[in-house]
Amino acid sequence: MPSFSKSDIPEDWRALLGDYFDSPAWKQLELNLQSILDSAPASIYPQPEHFFKALKLTPVDSVKVVILGQDPYHSPGLAQGLAFSIPADIPLNSRAFPSSLRNISKALALEGFGGLPNGDLHSWAQQGVLLLNTALSVKPGEAGSHANLGWKSLIDCLITQLALQKPSLVWMLWGGHAQSKLPLIESGIDQLILQSSHPSGLGVYKTDKPFLEPGAHASCKHFTKANEWLTGHHQAPIQWISLNSAVNGIQVDLFSQSGKNTAH
Repeated sequence: MPSFSKSDIPEDWRALLGDYFDSPAWKQLELNLQSILDSAPASIYPQPEHFFKALKLTPVDSVKVVILGQDPYHSPGLAQGLAFSIPADIPLNSRAFPSSLRNISKALALEGFGGLPNGDLHSWAQQGVLLLNTALSVKPGEAGSHANLGWKSLIDCLITQLALQKPSLVWMLWGGHAQSKLPLIESGIDQLILQSSHPSGLGVYKTDKPFLEPGAHASCKHFTKANEWLTGHHQAPIQWISLNSAVNGIQVDLFSQSGKNTAH
């Protein structure tokens, strides 16, 4: 029977969260999750061992960029424990390929990096991009279904402590839900906060800070701005496009050039 406890969270992230685990909020989350795992372990995405994959792949010391999602994909075979990421074997032309990832790929191409070879973003996580959802589980077929289980207290504490303890991070806040975390981030030192509409569906164009300009002629340039910030702070830029696709979550260490690339 699957279990849920603070030991599932890597030690460095537990240290960052400090005394949060003594709080009633954590105790309630623990009870809520364990109850589901005891009664209906198949009714939850992703698999419990992947709840904290983003934290396992991106240690505290390596975090450079944070991209906030909302909750895991609720369709079968998509949720990996990384915000926006899906398995590499899902074809780009498949109906299962999420619109948000299609638009992320368009933005990358418009910024000169080239489009995504597939939807697997493990290589981003391994380079210091924390792909963090604000709820780490979901019921199959029901978006937002676990938003009230208690994940908010954990993720809010994590965001707050990350901003306070890690200066010079880049935060990509796409859509109103991610932007609701702005007050938590603003308490930090020297944080670059990039905001736009959410990249999914028609919402990509809807606000006065669109992720893509109408007609997809230009992007919000978040990926370029992030790399400019990192190099300006003497850190290696993110290689957004890999020359090799991920296979079973393993990424070969070969990447395209980090700067502008005219070959789309």
